[in-house]
Amino acid sequence: MGIRERKERERERRRQQIIVAAKRVFSEKGFNRSTMEDIAKEAELSPGTLYLYFKNKDELYASLSLRILQYLIIRLEHVNGNHDLNPVQKVDALNEAMFDVYEFDPLIIINMAHLQSSETLKNLSDELLGEIEALSRKSLGAIARIFQEGIDQGVFIDEHPIALADIFWSMFSGVVLWESSKSIINDNKNYLKETLKIAFEIFARGLKKV
Repeated sequence: MGIRERKERERERRRQQIIVAAKRVFSEKGFNRSTMEDIAKEAELSPGTLYLYFKNKDELYASLSLRILQYLIIRLEHVNGNHDLNPVQKVDALNEAMFDVYEFDPLIIINMAHLQSSETLKNLSDELLGEIEALSRKSLGAIARIFQEGIDQGVFIDEHPIALADIFWSMFSGVVLWESSKSIINDNKNYLKETLKIAFEIFARGLKKV
């Protein structure tokens, strides 16, 4: 391994070290109360080191979404690639994939839902914003393909598949945000999975042609 490769590997290792520390701090204190100094202390690094990797707290917060978006795309591609399923079964598999993605990292899913409804995106570097936009478009495109297949086969209502994907994602992220907020003020009771199940069932019912 050359010097350049070793440096790149070390840089990525340090970057992941910071992200892991940030996740812990955001989980314990929440975004607004967390500081870069808190994260540096958790990562056992100097605050100055953090700014070599992330220009501000918003960018660090947004970077947490990249990993979950990449995992979401893997799960969606698996659903699209399963040719043994008919369109209705693929929507069921899509719903299961969304549950799986939520279980993979609930905190990051909640953070991502907050991110897309906040001003944070305006404070990101062009590079990071581009990464998030590209992964988001790819995931929405994968969801749209599931709906397009059902439309082509005359099983689903003839509406634009991207619009259906947008509605599906808005429903998912909206339920995540609402239920996570309720759990904070209601003795930490969490009805998210039950609510999502009902929402998915209603959405799937509405997709089908009468």
